[in-house]
Amino acid sequence: MSTNVLSTSDPTGFGGVVHEFLWQWEGQPLRVVYETLGQGSPLLLLPAFSSVSTRLEMGEMARLLAPHFQVVAVDWPGFGESSRPSLDYRPEIYQRFLEDFVQAVFSTPITVLAAGHAASYVLRLAQKQPDAFSKIVLVAPTWRGPLPTMGASQQVAGIVRGLVRSPIVGQILYKLNTTPSFLNFMYRRHVFTDADRLTPAFIDKKWQTTQKPGARFASAAFVTGNIDAVHNQSDFLGLVQSLSVPLMVIIGASSPPKSREEMDAVAAIPGVQSAVVPGSLGLHEEYPAAIFTAIEDFLF
Repeated sequence: MSTNVLSTSDPTGFGGVVHEFLWQWEGQPLRVVYETLGQGSPLLLLPAFSSVSTRLEMGEMARLLAPHFQVVAVDWPGFGESSRPSLDYRPEIYQRFLEDFVQAVFSTPITVLAAGHAASYVLRLAQKQPDAFSKIVLVAPTWRGPLPTMGASQQVAGIVRGLVRSPIVGQILYKLNTTPSFLNFMYRRHVFTDADRLTPAFIDKKWQTTQKPGARFASAAFVTGNIDAVHNQSDFLGLVQSLSVPLMVIIGASSPPKSREEMDAVAAIPGVQSAVVPGSLGLHEEYPAAIFTAIEDFLF
């Protein structure tokens, strides 16, 4: 495996400088896109895994933090503007990617703000390499994909994943589950709490993200639980309990009941700081100012 870092001169995305991280997984080259903004000590922003995952959902959060940090926001492999090959996306890929990315891009301990499913990967790396981190903020942390959360067995989830990965049938199924109307429904159900923000232009941007070539492969892995880095709550809480890095958890007041229970269980662990702010699973995009206010004392 080899890595290399290239920089582009085009300021795109949320107003920072866009870079390419050239990475390999089992001989397969991948182009990973990330963006930097601001100066100071490094702070890594990791977006939540989802069918619409992109670093741009961290854009306003990045602008709020940039006066105090050099902010780095990344598109996970298989999502956003990064390469989307038809890999068998599984936890080993993302764990190795995060480790290689942190090692290649940063030379000093970093603060990290991770949303949703990114939490488990950060905790596992912090357990392995605690000196790589100075502080960790988990925003609406989750560890279980949507289908397993709904009670689907591994067998059923595997069948669904295989169907979505298949040619023709998979493309049809994926398109049906990423129509603008379906995306709007999912946002209203458990992602955003303010329906007025779900404008046609907003939904259209999300839809365009889902329609990039190869988008269905990593998305199917997330939805069916194939990139769940842990498989039960006790293991997730065990990662938190073993942590030696200062940790703060941000909880959306309107999070789905199952997710809220799991977030509250993390917040109840001695030594973990926590705050409840407005929002649901997408609060890092919907209520970034409230998050910034909640974490200000923790960060500074």
